[in-house]
Amino acid sequence: MAAVPGEGPAAPDAEVGPVDLAARVDEALRVQAAAFGLSQDEIDVRRHIVLRHLEHPHARALGALTPDGRLVGFVYGLPNDRSQWWSTVVEPYLRATGSDGWLDDSFVITELHVHPDHQQRGIGRTLITAITDSVGHPRSILSAIDKDSPARTLYHSLGYRDLARQVVFPSAPQPYAVMGAPLPLPHARPGA
Repeated sequence: MAAVPGEGPAAPDAEVGPVDLAARVDEALRVQAAAFGLSQDEIDVRRHIVLRHLEHPHARALGALTPDGRLVGFVYGLPNDRSQWWSTVVEPYLRATGSDGWLDDSFVITELHVHPDHQQRGIGRTLITAITDSVGHPRSILSAIDKDSPARTLYHSLGYRDLARQVVFPSAPQPYAVMGAPLPLPHARPGA
């Protein structure tokens, strides 16, 4: 589930590139906690999930690093597989809207987070476009909390459209929207 990436001009204070996210999982989860408002219990649960996802042979991860090496943003994802938990939850919602074909030959943006101190600088846009540029899939899908937010604004500006709304994940306090976009994503902001 993706949330709260930045969306402003290019960020001179962070460089986006490959990162060993498994080795930096605790640092990444601190970024996610700051961006998404997670409790320590939620962080502990997510740590195992992130590490399990990153074991997938086709998982990809990028980080945004400051000149002193601090991780201030990250994205990771993997090719969708209908047998994965996320797909089994969203499939009935997508089927109801006639959009379940998006589950095939898609790259899922599993997590995308930028520390609040570094948002609105283009880091989120750079992370998501860079990771989707590196995959051989014709489309990308993700889920985001189903409300107006900087994250949803960014995704819409990149060509993601709502495929299903009010998707309920077990134990999630708010419903999500599942969004999809054809690849490649545009790099420049609309009107820029």
